[in-house]
This record gives sequence, C-alpha cells and structure tokens, in this order.
Amino acid sequence: MNRRQGAALAWTLAATVGLSACGGAKPAPGSGSRAPADAFDPVKAGWGHTGRGGNVNVLMSADFQTLDPGNSNYVQTANVGQLYYRTLTMAKEDAGKPPKVVPDLATDLGKVSKDGLTWTYTLKKGLTYEDGTPITSRDVKYGVERTYARDVYTQAPQELNAALSDDGYKGPYKGGDFKGIETPDDRTLVFRLKQPFAEFPALVSRSNTAPVPEKKDTKLDYTNHPVSTGPYKIAHYDRGRSMKLVRNKEWDPATDPNRTALPDTFTFSLSTAQATISQQLLADSDPTAVTLDSAGGLQASDAAELDRPEVDKRTASGLTGCTDILNFNTETIKDPQVRKALALAVDRKAIHLQYGGARFGKMAQSYINADQRGFAEQHSALDPAGQPKLDEAKKLLKGRSYPKKLVYGYADATARFKNMGTSLQQNLARLGIDLELRPIPAANYFTTLAGENMPDLARSGWCGGADSGSVRTTIDPNIGPSIDGRTFGFSNIPRYHDPEISKAMYELRDANGTSEELGRRWSGLLDRAMQDYPLVPLVRNVTRSVVGSDIRNAQVGYFFGAIDLSTVSVAR
Repeated sequence: MNRRQGAALAWTLAATVGLSACGGAKPAPGSGSRAPADAFDPVKAGWGHTGRGGNVNVLMSADFQTLDPGNSNYVQTANVGQLYYRTLTMAKEDAGKPPKVVPDLATDLGKVSKDGLTWTYTLKKGLTYEDGTPITSRDVKYGVERTYARDVYTQAPQELNAALSDDGYKGPYKGGDFKGIETPDDRTLVFRLKQPFAEFPALVSRSNTAPVPEKKDTKLDYTNHPVSTGPYKIAHYDRGRSMKLVRNKEWDPATDPNRTALPDTFTFSLSTAQATISQQLLADSDPTAVTLDSAGGLQASDAAELDRPEVDKRTASGLTGCTDILNFNTETIKDPQVRKALALAVDRKAIHLQYGGARFGKMAQSYINADQRGFAEQHSALDPAGQPKLDEAKKLLKGRSYPKKLVYGYADATARFKNMGTSLQQNLARLGIDLELRPIPAANYFTTLAGENMPDLARSGWCGGADSGSVRTTIDPNIGPSIDGRTFGFSNIPRYHDPEISKAMYELRDANGTSEELGRRWSGLLDRAMQDYPLVPLVRNVTRSVVGSDIRNAQVGYFFGAIDLSTVSVAR
C-alpha cells in the first residue's frame, strides 16, 4: 500500500487489553518500552495501560486522500480505517516486525481446496453495521466488486483482484454477476482463483473486503461517511479541516479481539502545518496528541530535541517496512540510459540527510529488503553510500537526445519533499537540465500521480502491500503490469511496462509454488526491470513519533510507518 499507497498487514499483541472501566494504573510514558540494542530497534511508549475513556487528538498536515475503503491504497487511510471498518482478515501490527495476518470478520484464515484454487470464508455470527443492520457475505462481495470499477475508483487496491478468476468483470455499475466470488448463504464466501496463491489470507486483509451495503453506496461521495463496521463511527467530517470518531454502539467486542478500542473518541485536525505539529508534540502542548504524518511530523532540524529525556520517554520508534523512492515518468523520459544517467546524478546522501540522516532512515539500494520472503540480491550502479556519479552520468548522455527541462512534483505539506527537489535541481543542473519544482496539494498528490498530469519526477513510498513480509506485494503493484497485462499496473507510478519483463511478471502471477520460491522469481524480474531505472531507491524509513504525555500504548506500525491507532489509549 502506498504510503501513498498503500496497505498490507499482519499483527500480534502479547495480550488482549481488557475493556475495563476508566481508572487503574497510569504507567509513566515510556513504561513498557525497552532500551534499544541499536538505533533501529523498536521502542513502545506507555505500554500496558488498560484504562478506558478519553480522547486522542490526531494532528495531520493534510486531509486523507479518501476514507472509502474501496478507493484506498494509502497507509494513512488503512491506519484510521481499522477504527471504523473491518475486513475478512486483518494485519495486526507489532512494532519492528512485519504484521501478522489474523481473522477479523471471518472465523479463521480461510479453508483452501486441495488444488489451491478456491478459498472459503465464514463470517462470524452477530456482525452488524452502525445502524444495527446485519452484515452479510453479499455485502463483502459487493465491497470487492466496487473495486473493479476502475473508471470510478482510480486508487482501488488491486492485489486481490489480480488473483481472482474473473478478469473481464468491470464492476457492479455496468451490470453482470461477478464470478470470482460466490455467496451460497449469508455467512459464506467462496473465492475462485486463477492459480494457487499461498499468501491469499493476506490479500483479503486489504480494504477491498470491507463490507459495503449496496443501498448505501454513494460512489465517490461514500468517502464522506463510510458505513461503520468497527468500534468507531464518523460523527463529523469537514473535509480538509476536521473529523471526529465516536463509539459505534453496534460493535460487539466479543467478535473482535484485535482492537482494544480504549479511547471514547478520536478527533482529527486535518490542516496543521508540519512545523507546528512538530513543535506542539515536542513541547507537549496537547498531552493527548499524536500524528500520522510521515517521520512523526518531525523536521530534520528537530533531531536534537529527541535527546531530551522528557521527549525521549514520549517517543515511540521503529524501523518500518516503508521505503521512499524517486519515480521517473517513463512515458516522458523514455530512454532507459537517460533515466540511468539521471539516477546516477542524484545525490542520495544529501537526500538522506534531508530526511534526518540515520536517525530517520537507512539508505536503500532496492525497493525490497532482506527481511522479505524470497529476497534475492539486487544489482545497481548506484553508489551504496549515496554519492552521485556525475562523470558516468555525463558519459551516458553524450550523443543522446534528452529533455533539457523536467518537472519535479512534490506534496506541498512536507518541507523535506520540497528540499529534496532543491537538491535534485542542483544535481540535474550539472547535466544541463533545468528542473522545475511544482507543488501539488497533499490531499490530491497521489491522484495527480495516477492521472494525466503526472510530472517527470515524483517521490512516493511503499510499505509492503497486502503482505509486507513478501517481496511480491512490493514488486507487482509498483513495477508490474495491469490486471490484464496490457499496460502498467495500478500503483506503478513510473508507468513502467516492458514487453518482455512485464509479460513475464503477468505470467508469474499464475505460477504455483511457495512464497519463497515465487519471491525469488519476482526478485529476479525486479532486478532486470531496475536495469532500466524506472525509479531510484532512496530511504527505508525509521519513524520516531513523539506523543503527548497522556498517550499510552503507542507503537510505530511496521506497515503504517506511524502510530498504530488501534492500540493507543489515554491516561485519565
């Protein structure tokens, strides 16, 4: 899922936190954390609190791209979404580790047929929407069907769709029954696959399988009030300004051991400047505040503040599965050798420092990492230390036709993304290329990248897709082809589509084997694709997120790359 994009999951909690009445022990912030063995070990803040009640104030620099689970490929939506929608399975976070997939709406992780081509799920009894209406298998099927309407939902997650058998389906608004899922009764779903898919339980943790009652489907307006199936519901949403979640009284905790649901409410401030977020959190001006902004909303200049003991004890941290990259638009920068020259000219070390250095991330040589199943060695001409190779870049451009002016688009809410553009300007000027910096409203950023106005260069990030422990769910969405194999795929920001490599990826989707075996084949295809330099790996993120002094049970999600809202509570 993007971070942009994004969404893939798996979780474990050491114990289910009881929903006891308010009160009880109030551990000091940092209690339950452990001193890290090194800078990248996870640290939790205020762990072990069981008190119920209070409000969590979530400070954000921009609105959510969408709150519609059927149109969301973003980690921020997945993070807040776990509060108001449920899926067949869910990915439960445990700081510093790829999430673990557990049952959610379903009674188990699914029953697979001997040939691996069907997976059957049974809904738990007693599940209802916020208005008390029963949730049925048909509602889950309809939620998946909506995501096939790509003319309506441009950012719908597609990993599940790519695995199902009915490639020709165009969504419920154009008629016809979707044959990829059968619903023999109100509690049973049967998914029919094109080929066996060992990681299928992770695919149905994606927001596609959030139930949507057909009569309440308002298409693109559904984002304003998606019907709740989780412990909270939307009481108020003023786009671009604020949102408030309150308890959903129809949610039955007996059906949901995964969400602690300790706070009474969550309020969201959706237009607070990142510099202000950073200063408010460091000063503890709101003891109930957290943020979902990348890098915990902290600016690189704030790094020294993390050493203050009163800030350190309020800081949750961890190495995440999220990697930031620089995309080249392969439709406007068509020559792979020109893209390679641009990649070699990039001062990745300077960009790493703009992110805050080692405190906020590791230099990345690839979109995938050795923690993922099926990882195979990747080859790159990029300097491992991030230094630019200008002489090699100039040699590659000699005698070639290449654009003398390019555009770098960046999300306007984040200072370091603009600063990155300034660095890129300087790098490309040495190649005789003028780089225009074009701000894009953060709330529209990824919609712009997916549309006709995609700039020549743009930053994005990915946190692992449906299964952040698998290389496939990083490679296929970001470099792979569309569902039918004819063009580039849904999260493929570079628009990369090579006749040979993309065809091999399309065919590999239908191959059988273990996650590790298939992962090695995906890794090999990524290695080949990266010789065309559709993108430049930059930084694997480390998030250090300062929270208010009354916030408890704070952890940084490996997939979310931010505070996991499903675990937080408030001392009262």
